[in-house]
Amino acid sequence: MSRSHIPSIALLVPLFTLALLALTLPRMLQHCSATDAQKEEKTMDAKQPKKVFDSPLAGMWYEADAERLAAEIDHYIASADTEPIDTVQALVLPHAGYRYSGAVAAFGLKAAGRRQYKRVIVMGPSHRVFMDGYAHVSDATHIATPLGEVPLDLDAISALLKHPEFRVVRNVDASEHSVQIQLPLLQRALKSFQLVPIVIGNVDDESVKRMATILQDIVTPDTLVIASSDFTHYGAGFGYAPFVDHVLENLEKLDLGAWEHIRNKDEAGFRHYVDETGATICGRHPISILLSMLPGESEARLLKYDTSGRMTTDTSTSVSYMSIAFTGLWPEKKTTPESTGVSEGSLSSQEKALLLKLARGMLEAYIITGKNATPEDLGIEITPAMRRTMGVFVTLNMNGQLRGCIGEIFPRRPLYEAVMERAIDAGVNDPRFRTVTEKELPMLEYEISALTPPMPVSSYRDIVLGKHGMVIQKNGHSAVFLPQVAPEQHWTLEETLTHLSLKAGLAADAWKEGASWTVFEAIVFNDQD
Repeated sequence: MSRSHIPSIALLVPLFTLALLALTLPRMLQHCSATDAQKEEKTMDAKQPKKVFDSPLAGMWYEADAERLAAEIDHYIASADTEPIDTVQALVLPHAGYRYSGAVAAFGLKAAGRRQYKRVIVMGPSHRVFMDGYAHVSDATHIATPLGEVPLDLDAISALLKHPEFRVVRNVDASEHSVQIQLPLLQRALKSFQLVPIVIGNVDDESVKRMATILQDIVTPDTLVIASSDFTHYGAGFGYAPFVDHVLENLEKLDLGAWEHIRNKDEAGFRHYVDETGATICGRHPISILLSMLPGESEARLLKYDTSGRMTTDTSTSVSYMSIAFTGLWPEKKTTPESTGVSEGSLSSQEKALLLKLARGMLEAYIITGKNATPEDLGIEITPAMRRTMGVFVTLNMNGQLRGCIGEIFPRRPLYEAVMERAIDAGVNDPRFRTVTEKELPMLEYEISALTPPMPVSSYRDIVLGKHGMVIQKNGHSAVFLPQVAPEQHWTLEETLTHLSLKAGLAADAWKEGASWTVFEAIVFNDQD
């Protein structure tokens, strides 16, 4: 099926959510140049000499005396009215002073306490240092609390520092409590583990998805991921008082509205809810990243909810706390050819038809009812091939013209799940088009591009037109073409790479030297096949 549009990209590297651009409306992508904060980025040698950072929280956020601190935490855990769960893979825990939030946090800690975790990733928000679009990881080898030293997972941190989204930023460790406050709790609940501490800056939806995919590369079945967050901060001192009567009841209603999106692992809905209500959830970005990381089979449990207003009986100011557990297992890393690659024969004609039916049914249900459908609602049985972890694009055409296209290159979830979400995105969230209307639904033609995992190549000379989709990366700029673009536009390799460079905001000949290349393949099928 021919097209009159050129796919483009409006994201930083790595790439997750992509919008294909019309030929008549080309978008040249401009990426931010290096900032002073970027110049602070450091690399870490996993064999570096021991470097201990002494956490400054003792005596302010929790008890400084080791024995009293251990006894306090043990009391919280023993008093938590919940049972250990063998399959806890992630938690949302509060990060206030222990006298306020320690008892709530203990519910999650007790639930996870039966497992032995080798790696614990703790993500917390940055309250004091502004970081736009990236996160801080520590360059220490250990973080010390009154209960002893916590070793950092240097291999995992080194892997993160290969990406511009993760950096070592001056003064963050010394000023931010949201991650470090979890450490004494973890020391008492889990005993032995290696830590990956991450302080998240201000990130948009695309940065959330990039970070989630990067972090998925370092999670294993014996990893625990923690999003450190308090919930609504209410009162004049926080600049947020949307109600003045029945404060505790209204706070609970507000917070549980956020919980509903978390329970459904609805990252987009959660972000929209926070934006719409103005709910002052300080760890919204870590929670969003966690929701984007979770496998499809994960289940959320609200273990405990409380507020400081209830504890102090002062409802003029209050902070809410939740302890949430996600059960399931992070997938094993798969490296065999069978698990990392696919071919045209990987999807049968019937499975392709089912995926197209799934895409159409999801968008139609969302437009007509405002709710997400399930495969069961649509009478679709998901086959093993449809459960393969793959990237995907869903393209909508109407009357021979592009009507929307959204996708994700990097494989991070089952193909059918990606198709379900991206079908709705293509009709609702493509920024170039107004939302698809109910009247237009019968006129839409659907096309799905199921992608193989991206693989780096040493040179543009390794790109095979018509076979390979391609990503160019150079000097912080990037752009992508799907495999079908060059043949449909009748471009030579040189013409293709020139257009790709221009789309990335680079000079027309920037592809000739100094660029890095990633390629992938696609199984493309549509309603007319």
